[in-house]
Amino acid sequence: MLIHPWDAAESDEQWRSFLSGHDFGELIAPGRGRDLPVVVPTHFTYDEPATVWLHLARPNPVWGALTEHPRCLLVVTGEIAYVRADWNSAPEADPALGVPTSYYATVQLECDVRIEDDPAAKAAILRRQLAHFEPDGARTPVSATENPDRRLLPGIRGLELTVTGVRAKFKFGGNKPVEQRERVAARFTQREAPGDLAVADRVLRRSDGCPISTK
Repeated sequence: MLIHPWDAAESDEQWRSFLSGHDFGELIAPGRGRDLPVVVPTHFTYDEPATVWLHLARPNPVWGALTEHPRCLLVVTGEIAYVRADWNSAPEADPALGVPTSYYATVQLECDVRIEDDPAAKAAILRRQLAHFEPDGARTPVSATENPDRRLLPGIRGLELTVTGVRAKFKFGGNKPVEQRERVAARFTQREAPGDLAVADRVLRRSDGCPISTK
């Protein structure tokens, strides 16, 4: 992934904060000697500073790749918007000659993988995920010894991912003049396509994370 200096994460806190609000991504398992990796879209739970928990169905084809090579990428992308060519031009330039682009945030976690098959440990992963996704839920705590959970747990396997490296990119026009960024943000606000308002908020921030405009 290409990361220009103006698109790089300003700190570990920035990408960690991003993960706290984005809990769905793609787990990419290269395996060994494969033509293509196995890619699995999945929800996950991130525990700072460097642990990810999730579970997948036992028939999932990813297990072969993870057994061959217990390493993976977890790629999380969000706050995405297309920037029209006529928007992405300098104030003095001809909009008809503008260059389109995309704005987005993405975090790629390089991870060591541990597969969990112990029923009690799998139940603990599920309880952790339910606490994250359903903090006000009425679901009975998952049990490794009581039905129906005892009967259902063999159908899944758990994963503990230990983060060993991070590549984070926040591409929101950080190399553009303030006036141009404000104009693009205003266009996002007017268009209101999916993702536009979140991206506009990102664009209207300096490198120190403070708003550059209240318009």
